[in-house]
Amino acid sequence: MKSSAKRSTCAKELTDEIAHTPPEYLPMLLRIVRSYRESVTLPRAKESVRRGWKEARGGTTYPVSTLWDGIDPR
Repeated sequence: MKSSAKRSTCAKELTDEIAHTPPEYLPMLLRIVRSYRESVTLPRAKESVRRGWKEARGGTTYPVSTLWDGIDPR
């Protein structure tokens, strides 16, 4: 299946699910969808570099040796 056909099928299925969702649950569904999109969408490289540079210049950096502190590998 081509990407555009797959997207169209998914969009139709999403639309159908939304149509069957009780109205009082639509705001929460919208929050879930937005949160999901934001979690899987990577920021553009230019913006990521800009933010990293701003953090470095502002002193909001951490030593590499502390990045894994508090994480239990087991």
